[in-house]
Amino acid sequence: MFKDQSSSAFPHRRATEVTPLRQRAGRALLLIAPLLLFGASAAHAVGDAAAGQKCSPKCAACHSTAAGENKIGPSLADVVGRKSGTEPGYSYSAAMKSANITWDDASLDKFLTRPGGFVHGTKMFLSIPSSTDRQNVIAYLETLNRQRGMPLPPSQKLQLQP
Repeated sequence: MFKDQSSSAFPHRRATEVTPLRQRAGRALLLIAPLLLFGASAAHAVGDAAAGQKCSPKCAACHSTAAGENKIGPSLADVVGRKSGTEPGYSYSAAMKSANITWDDASLDKFLTRPGGFVHGTKMFLSIPSSTDRQNVIAYLETLNRQRGMPLPPSQKLQLQP
């Protein structure tokens, strides 16, 4: 009725013996596990931060990169990892205050593609249509965190929209 647990389909092998197949599976798991655990979240924008800084004069018309210095738009200092609508001293729209977004690569990409489409009622009206330019700007925004010694938050790195 019950089969002896010590017996196996391969009587010449012990139940605990590591077979070549098990070794390969174990190695594959060791390689894949970090990607599953951290994979995309450990990655950051794939753009060129220097090229993103060259695009930033367009942003500078409304935003500052200095911490605590708000203009028509909020400061971009430490924006990566910040919750939407939380920069002190800036008067956000009700939509942005209630959006409950943590700015990471994916959310910034969606927002910069079409701000009003991502957060209905936002004050921001300019978009960055080029996927390459968006990736570059996001990479530059990440450097604004590093310049202040802040660690970058884990981002939900997704394939950025074209």
